Amino acid sequence: MLNSGISVLFEGVNMQRLLLGLLVTLRVALIAVVISIVMGILIGIIRTSKNKLVQIPFRLYLELFRIIPILVWLFVIYYVIPANFDLNLSAEVVALIVFSLWGTAEMSDIVRGSIISLPKHQAESSKALGLSVAQMYRYVLIPQATKRSIPPMINLITRMIKTTALLTMIGVVEVIKVGQQIIEVNNLDHPTISFWIYGFVFLLYFVICFPLSRFSRRLERKWAT
Repeated sequence: MLNSGISVLFEGVNMQRLLLGLLVTLRVALIAVVISIVMGILIGIIRTSKNKLVQIPFRLYLELFRIIPILVWLFVIYYVIPANFDLNLSAEVVALIVFSLWGTAEMSDIVRGSIISLPKHQAESSKALGLSVAQMYRYVLIPQATKRSIPPMINLITRMIKTTALLTMIGVVEVIKVGQQIIEVNNLDHPTISFWIYGFVFLLYFVICFPLSRFSRRLERKWAT
């Protein structure tokens, strides 16, 4: 029984389909991460402003993505918005929109927290030296905040990769969806196939996320001292 299940997993077509599904997962995650880092840094810097008119909209944006589950956002943008606004959005485009918005919100909070956690004399010394606000951020605050930001950024990237498992709910043919399709076709003839398919998918996520998690912890320990 076990041999029959594993033989289905390692059939050329099935293994190829799973790896192609993994590429879809990584493509969505990678593009969303790049957008999130760029936009998150910009918004994070803006959020260090003491002006409440600037802070409130971005704070609301962050809280919306913290309070409302990502799955709900996927359903709303994939099903509700196109139906009411006559839009045609593919599942992968919706995935990129939701993950980029979510990642940007979280990344901006990481950047903001790292900047405001720096000692106040850093900014005061920069002003005393005659640096402009742009120069102060570029040469003093951002380089120091980067060290504090990288470990939580890596943790966020790991979370985004793992959360791509939800994309199967809107029909994105990523690695979980491919696994489900293989199980549906072969489950009657090979009852143990679900064990091998989900076990292999687990292994793929582990191989990708575990090194990132270890790297993040290593940086935290290194820079803490």
